Amino acid sequence: MDVHPPFATAPADSPTLASLPVEPLLTAEFDSDPGAVYARLRHTYGPVAPVGFMGVPVWLALGYREVLEVLRNESQWRRDIRYWRERAQGHLPADWPLLAGYEVRQTMFMDEEEHRAARRTHHSALSPFQATASPEGWELRAAVERYADELVALLAAESGTTGFADLGAQYTRPLLLMVTTRLFGCPVELGDELVMDLWRMLDGGPDAGPATARALATMTRLAAHRRARPGDDLTSYMLLADPDLSDEQLGRELFMNAVYLNDITGNMVLNTLLEVLRGNATVRRSLSAGQLGETVNRAALANPPVANMCFRFAARDVRLGDFWVRAGDIVSPSAAAAHQDLLAIGSSHMIGTTVSTRAHLGWGAGPHQCPSTARELGTLIVTTAVGRVFDHFTKVELTLPHDQLPWRSGPVVRGLRLLPVRYELAATAPSAHRPVPAPAATDTHGCDGHARGLLAALRRLMFGGKREG
Repeated sequence: MDVHPPFATAPADSPTLASLPVEPLLTAEFDSDPGAVYARLRHTYGPVAPVGFMGVPVWLALGYREVLEVLRNESQWRRDIRYWRERAQGHLPADWPLLAGYEVRQTMFMDEEEHRAARRTHHSALSPFQATASPEGWELRAAVERYADELVALLAAESGTTGFADLGAQYTRPLLLMVTTRLFGCPVELGDELVMDLWRMLDGGPDAGPATARALATMTRLAAHRRARPGDDLTSYMLLADPDLSDEQLGRELFMNAVYLNDITGNMVLNTLLEVLRGNATVRRSLSAGQLGETVNRAALANPPVANMCFRFAARDVRLGDFWVRAGDIVSPSAAAAHQDLLAIGSSHMIGTTVSTRAHLGWGAGPHQCPSTARELGTLIVTTAVGRVFDHFTKVELTLPHDQLPWRSGPVVRGLRLLPVRYELAATAPSAHRPVPAPAATDTHGCDGHARGLLAALRRLMFGGKREG
């Protein structure tokens, strides 16, 4: 009887990633029109293309089927950076800016049982905030709504009931900071500098390493504080779910959650608002029908919050698209390109129903997709943030053509730097002069005890001058 090897091996004459000429992905063309770049790469190479990420060759998965294969097959496609051959052999540039974030060992970069155990900890810690019947869940939902109302009131107090605003810096970013401060149990308000550091890490800027270190240090201090003074917050509940977590380990997990909560969720808020304001017909129809969840799904299909998702590393040789990927090669699954492929298959039957719009990859897919509790929480925040804008404003329109808006066009996210609008507030909008109710001062070191200080900080953040980004 013939004995067949369990896995195929790449033919000796098939091109390797290192042997192929690669064009850099992050060009001026990509910055202005990434869709055109994805389309050209697909026309030239098929559903998988060799590209350069800041000087390092990477396989870019462009086809929806290929992206799903990479996301779903954990035994073949590893998240653990230790599988990356070029890194293991010391061939990476020492200052490669994207490496800093990937060197932070946390749930996102674990595989198999280690990963499943870490997800169980997250699920246990997040469950109270996801359950609508629990005090924590009810209070968080009320807080998100209240924070959105307070930001609209603050905008009215500073700029009037009609005027101009940046819905990024003056609404979305501070809203997510307020939610993070409360959810994490921060002893003081988080500053805008944290968001900037998360941007620097994700965008691979020249100071990505120091920015990552600063954000990690902030979260590690928070872990130590909540270990000594536990409360009804995510940090304390993670320690309750896994008491063996060190402050450093917990700090790394909080760091990951801060990335998703502030940058990824924030992008989803802004992208949804943009799709409505620029006139995306399917998104606007869902909003008009009061289907906020469907509005977000349709916007995520058109413009996902993460353009190119976390790297995967081939555990063994495998055929992907028209190429053989070698064991240890790096692959970037592109949600933005996959959505473009999905929509091209035929919008009439692929996105014509509520069920099919859930095919978007905004929350990932496969074993490493966002845990269900995190997806529920993220959806709550996004739908509340978007809904409150259209509840409180009778008129809101872009002050720039949508194709002239400035984007952070990095290797991972394509997020708006700002969303400038002209607005008119409804008569029922929250009063700019209504006093903010003082929270019960049960923990003067907890985030509720700093509510008034947080709003003062937000005034500086929103109106104190231009920030980076």
